[in-house]
Amino acid sequence: MLVSALIYLFAAVISVPIAKRLGLGSVLGYLIAGVLIGPYVFHLVGDQTQVMHFAEFGVVMMLFLVGLELRPSRLWQMRRPILGLGGLQVILTAAMITALVMLASDFIWQVSLAIGLTLALSSTAIVLQSLTERGLLKTQAGANSFSVLLFQDIAVIPILALLPLLAVGEVVNNAGIHDSLISHLPIWLQVVITTATILAIILGGKFLAAPFFRFIAETRMREIFTAFALFIVVAITVLMQAIGLSPALGSFLAGVVLADNEFRHELEVDIEPFKGLLLGLFFITVGASIDFELLLNEPVFITVSVVALILVKILVLALVAGLSSMGRSQGMLFTLALAQGGEFAFVLASSARQFNVFDDALVNTITVVVALSMLISPLLLVAYERYYTRQGQQAKPEQDSNLDSAEHVILAGYGRFGQIIGRLLIAQGYNLTILDHSPGQVDLVRRFGNKVYYGDAARSELLEAAGAREAKLLVIAVDEADKTLDIIATAQKHFPHLKILARAIDRSHAYAIMQTKIDGLRRETFDSALHLGVDALQLLGKSESDAQRAGQLFEEHDEVNMRKLAEVWGDDKQYGIAVKKGLRELSQVLQDDANEREPSKPSVESTKP
Repeated sequence: MLVSALIYLFAAVISVPIAKRLGLGSVLGYLIAGVLIGPYVFHLVGDQTQVMHFAEFGVVMMLFLVGLELRPSRLWQMRRPILGLGGLQVILTAAMITALVMLASDFIWQVSLAIGLTLALSSTAIVLQSLTERGLLKTQAGANSFSVLLFQDIAVIPILALLPLLAVGEVVNNAGIHDSLISHLPIWLQVVITTATILAIILGGKFLAAPFFRFIAETRMREIFTAFALFIVVAITVLMQAIGLSPALGSFLAGVVLADNEFRHELEVDIEPFKGLLLGLFFITVGASIDFELLLNEPVFITVSVVALILVKILVLALVAGLSSMGRSQGMLFTLALAQGGEFAFVLASSARQFNVFDDALVNTITVVVALSMLISPLLLVAYERYYTRQGQQAKPEQDSNLDSAEHVILAGYGRFGQIIGRLLIAQGYNLTILDHSPGQVDLVRRFGNKVYYGDAARSELLEAAGAREAKLLVIAVDEADKTLDIIATAQKHFPHLKILARAIDRSHAYAIMQTKIDGLRRETFDSALHLGVDALQLLGKSESDAQRAGQLFEEHDEVNMRKLAEVWGDDKQYGIAVKKGLRELSQVLQDDANEREPSKPSVESTKP
């Protein structure tokens, strides 16, 4: 087992950086790594069936994270492209492939239809990974591709239910991976249990998840929080499999339910590394599962099948793109991104074999054709990028009011200090992502309708999840001096474009912040103390204008003096001298200003008769 893990890791470490350096993307790197270590090249690993079942969990995690990015309201807004684009693509592609198979072979219509439905789906893992890697997921083509993929993932369930009806003989094995605990029950009872399970996931995510997360977050033990995040995904996967539904769909649904949860960003950050590793393993197993022996025995048939599959998908997707009024570049991106078979084809083919719809030879052929199409798919995106880079054209972003605005701000810390800043910015129409590392504070503030997320802003992954790459400003309003400096260091290292403003707890903290060269800081008590001092001057007899003037001069002098004192902070002797000098200069400035503002007295000579 350890030797196999070593081989997988070594193959990934060598192949992926080389593929990235050549501009091919990480997905193609993983696929090539799988081909090299597979049983038909260097024969370093054998049968991939068991590994594939484990690696498919990466797809489940990916859809959970995708769901976290989609609030239910946003998902409802996407219902038309999901049903329209996705439904049209699946129906047309399945119909065309079914017709071609019936014309080119002697398969009966049941088998042809099962092949058409199996090959109509695209690869969620490859498409989302490739588009995200290239920064194209939020383009119009990226959004429409996601809608189609989402419909395909949902369509897996009715297709699985349809396969037994297409069986051409007695079912030889009905105890496979798709068998469920409720399959022996009456249909109406299965529907009731399935509906109740989905409702339980929705209600649990809505009302029970937050208290559990809050309880665990109070321990301040990140590994327990990570363990609970993984537990949620694994538990939902097991539950959905137990009732015969798609684990990927269940995890996506759970992600959508938790999208408004205050712990969403922390969840995303904790699961992301596991998702990346498992997706990489999934792509490697796909590459290693390509049967090159079959390819060598029937090169013309396999090549024609792969080309036909890609061409059929390109034709259908181009038609769908035209009907949805996508531009030329966006339509081409949409078409090329989805022109491959998908990982669910392996699942459907396996299920079709269990229900005696496919035989072993047909399953092997479908596996090779789909795997090769997945291998070719990243190359199509590379060609697209090269063409439009040469033409000097870039994909235009989708005009969508629901995307983050250009004036996006991240506010770290939402206590008594941060709330004032947040209310001001929100009132001015700025889009805020608010982070706070105190579960109690997050819960308290959310009771008043504010969207605050739990998490430690000193973690680069959390800042990234909060949108630091697109944000223009980071405001740090936390009440811990060391934590403020940690957040500044993280932001400056990983997001150098980000402008930073910070709250200083006291004078020494202000000196430390000034050494970081951020864009600005404010001492938390300075302004309120200064205003109270101005009020005191008025009560002592100064006019309002004189008191305000004194406060203004004090503030201006203190800002200049702070910079001088910051330079000698740490040297007690020099600092003491600088403080005394500053006090003398301040007294002199105030006195000089008072003399200038005092009305001139008439001279003695001018008063003589």
